[in-house]
Order: sequence, then structure tokens, then C-alpha cells
Amino acid sequence: MPKTISKDIPLAEITLRRYEKPSKLSERELARKLCLSIGLLQPGDSRDVIVDILHVLVKAKKQKKEMSSGEIEKEVINARKRQKLAMHGIASSNIRRQLKRLRDMFLVEKVKNNYRIAEFENLNVIFEEKIEKFYLKSIVDRVKEYFGSL
Repeated sequence: MPKTISKDIPLAEITLRRYEKPSKLSERELARKLCLSIGLLQPGDSRDVIVDILHVLVKAKKQKKEMSSGEIEKEVINARKRQKLAMHGIASSNIRRQLKRLRDMFLVEKVKNNYRIAEFENLNVIFEEKIEKFYLKSIVDRVKEYFGSL
């Protein structure tokens, strides 16, 4: 019997994809392409409630409004009804799980029991400061260490 090798669990990971330039897209479609671009959504995935969660929070950011997970859930359901989208992934537990994924990517933060786009900041600034300069840099630096060591 072969010896079992321990699972290699990454400390951090990010998926980046390049799509065509954003033009003439609805806000929801822009949110969808952003989620695809940073690996929060897989190409061809029909379970795309994370797109609606991000879209709801981006709209709330414009009013500097924090939202509870229950409020986000209601807004997501309403948005999906308006868009005539399937009601997949709208369970409270899944909404919270998707919010956690957005928090893990530094896009969303939890303040007391409410959620908001991190510091109501511009998404471009969040990407540059938290993802590009911090998260991505730490991953690239570690990959370089492996290249150097090998």
C-alpha cells in the first residue's frame, strides 16, 4: 500500500482571469465579470448568488449604508426576481458563507452585525491596497522563494 501523503493546504490563494474591457455592461454584469476575474465565480457556474450579494453591497455603498445579512438576503431575492433568475443559493446560510468569501478577499467587512464594502472605499482602491499590494504580493513573494530554493 502506498504511503499517504499529507494534503498540502495553501496558506493563501487567488485566481485572476483577464476578460475583455468592460463596456456597455449592466451593473450586475460588471459585478459578475469582477467575480469571475478574481475567482469568486467559476466560468459557466449557474450558482452565482455571490454576484448579487456584491452588487447589493456596491449599491448600498453609494448611500454609505451598512446591511445585516437578513437585509442583504431580502435585497438579493428581490434582485433575482427582477432579473428573472433562478432562486439558487439564497438560503441564509449560503448568503453568510458568500459574505465570508467576500470578507476573505478583503472586499467586504463586518462591523458589529452589519456588512459593507470595506470602509465604503472605492473597489479600485481596495484592489490596489489590499489585494494587489498585500495579498497578491505575499503569494508572489512565496512563489519566488520556491523558485529560488529549487
